[in-house]
Amino acid sequence: MTTLPLLVPPAGSPPGPSFVLSLGSSLVPLLVAVIGGYLLGSIPVAVLVAGRRGVDPREEGDRNPGFWNVRERLGARAAAPVFAGDMAKGVAAGLLGLVAGGAHTTALGVVAGPSVPLAYLAVGAAMLGHAWPVFAGFRGGRSVLTFAGGMAVICPPAFALALAVLAVTRLATGSFALAARAGVFAIPVLQLAFAPIGHVAATGALMCLIGLRFGQAALAARRP
Repeated sequence: MTTLPLLVPPAGSPPGPSFVLSLGSSLVPLLVAVIGGYLLGSIPVAVLVAGRRGVDPREEGDRNPGFWNVRERLGARAAAPVFAGDMAKGVAAGLLGLVAGGAHTTALGVVAGPSVPLAYLAVGAAMLGHAWPVFAGFRGGRSVLTFAGGMAVICPPAFALALAVLAVTRLATGSFALAARAGVFAIPVLQLAFAPIGHVAATGALMCLIGLRFGQAALAARRP
């Protein structure tokens, strides 16, 4: 039987090449997680919401079709559905991967066992869909909220504590932008208390995609 090595073993399993996912028995769940996650992420929430008000966020402001650009163009109230929608895409993708992997979790709701790789793959696919959406000409955003929504499924206690970090930072600094960054960067650190290091490494890999998108945006801004 053909096998595919995975980077993240189930909770409690020893690391090493012996941890494999059988393609013969898991190809369909794998495709469901990856394709479903990508299609969910490709829903252009910011474009749809702003478009109803005659604004294309891909052509105005920093040209990022996400919450922050819509907020700058149309205000916080008008951008609220974008915030909720982009995060919901990550939640839906995480749940899709979780179920496709057999819905294995710990007592605290942390994704575990065979559900781990599929949940991460689904959330990663959703982030790719948000960044390069098939439904919006492959011109997408930076996937921050989609990542956060996915982590709410993958590690609920770390996500909840990250929200507390966001709230405290917001009160201390008065800046929601700074507080949001603090909350996002706190997630993998907080996750260490609830999940194996391999899971945290996978979270870091998802965050690298966010860094890539910010880097691309910075390069694009320098072009004449």
